[in-house]
Amino acid sequence: MSTWNTKQAPDGGWGWAIVVASFMGQLLAYGSPQSVGVLYPEWLNTFQDGKGMTALVGSLVSGVGLIASPICSACVVNFGARPVTIFSGVMVSGGLMLSAFAPNVQFLIFSYGIVVGLGCGLVYAATVTITCQYFDKRRGLALGIVTTGTSIGGFLYATVQNEFTALFGLDGCLLLIGCFALNIIACAGLMRPLHLPAYYLKQRAALAEKAEEKVLEMAPVVEDPIKKNQSVNVLITGETKDPPPPYEKSLVSYMALVRLVKKKQKEYSEYLHSTAELLQNRVFLATCVSLFAYCLGAYTPLLFLEDLAQSEGLISGISTIPLVSIMSIAAGVGKMLLGVTMDIRWMNSIFLYAFTLLGTGVALLIIPVTRNYAELQVISALLGFFSGNWSVIPYMTTKVVGMDRLTEAYGILMFFGGFSIMLGPPVAGWIYDWLHCYDLAFYFSGSFVLLGGAGLFLAALCCQNKNQDETNMSDTESINDYDKVVTVA
Repeated sequence: MSTWNTKQAPDGGWGWAIVVASFMGQLLAYGSPQSVGVLYPEWLNTFQDGKGMTALVGSLVSGVGLIASPICSACVVNFGARPVTIFSGVMVSGGLMLSAFAPNVQFLIFSYGIVVGLGCGLVYAATVTITCQYFDKRRGLALGIVTTGTSIGGFLYATVQNEFTALFGLDGCLLLIGCFALNIIACAGLMRPLHLPAYYLKQRAALAEKAEEKVLEMAPVVEDPIKKNQSVNVLITGETKDPPPPYEKSLVSYMALVRLVKKKQKEYSEYLHSTAELLQNRVFLATCVSLFAYCLGAYTPLLFLEDLAQSEGLISGISTIPLVSIMSIAAGVGKMLLGVTMDIRWMNSIFLYAFTLLGTGVALLIIPVTRNYAELQVISALLGFFSGNWSVIPYMTTKVVGMDRLTEAYGILMFFGGFSIMLGPPVAGWIYDWLHCYDLAFYFSGSFVLLGGAGLFLAALCCQNKNQDETNMSDTESINDYDKVVTVA
């Protein structure tokens, strides 16, 4: 059992098969959610519901996976990447196929928003975890390749969903991409575990304990050589006791349950205390607020840009290369370039992240004054490139809270981001339903993103001189830790 836990990361070999399988898993899972803006106008025409309610479908599919990321990670730790990926493939495929038979938007909120969203969260946690197990020195490269699958999936699926909708209708499109998602199960077949999951380790220990108990129960009766008239059972414990009465067994079980509840309460209280300590860090708190503000506005164009172009008459129908495709491929480029930029020794990750937020805010504010489709394409490329700032977040979080608390801090950030993603697009849609115009919706989104970027920049600037000595020390330590940080999509 220990041999499973002491295996070193091979940094190659079968690890590259894991990279290919994980890349394809993320492509197949995130392809449709990343290009949901193409399906959004079709849902509006089919169900004739409000833009705010319909936008909730696209916001949930992105936000649910982030909020549930701690649960998804716990599933991978306990059951392993392969079973979790198989289950997630069934969830993503089943959710997409169920969406083909949706009678209303409320059903889509469950089938597409929640079921597909949770499936995507499980795929992401499984693929990133098993890639980290197989790579150590080349972990950054491997994770960069794997997480690019989400961007390439969004780029490809935007065009594919357009063609399928034109040929087979919306229902046929969802059925076909649901069938494609079943290939996630095939990707799971390549995910050979390097470490035995915690659940199987516990099962092994339980089976070994039961086998030992059976051996003890079947122990032979041995005569004492000194007292031949007496016989005793030779037990490992050296004692023989009568079985306790039933009320004593129930009392023991009750006491064990009480101890377990107290232990869990202590763990939760310690976690809440640790979270409160993190939020007392002003830069980290500013990071949480800025991420909340960014996600509140940055996901609005992912849903509404295509509908804006059609409603304003900038294009008839949908372009061969939709705006969502441009955003997705630019996001892939942004992840790579911004990730490489972080390897520059003098680069400050907090200021770089704040710059991407400021750029996103300005681009969102320009959208209402655009007058042709070409300008929207340029803005889509800028928004996509700046959305690659997700690759900066782990580096920035490590610099602010340290490598030891990265996992805990990153979970808090993902909660803020996921909740904001679920809130932002519906609010923008409700603003449109109120005014029948997208201008205020994009002004609202751009203003929040600008405020988040400016707040983070000022908080980092104010604390820079105060924590200059600590920052210099963390810079030296983080150079060795950067290759250990997970690059996320």
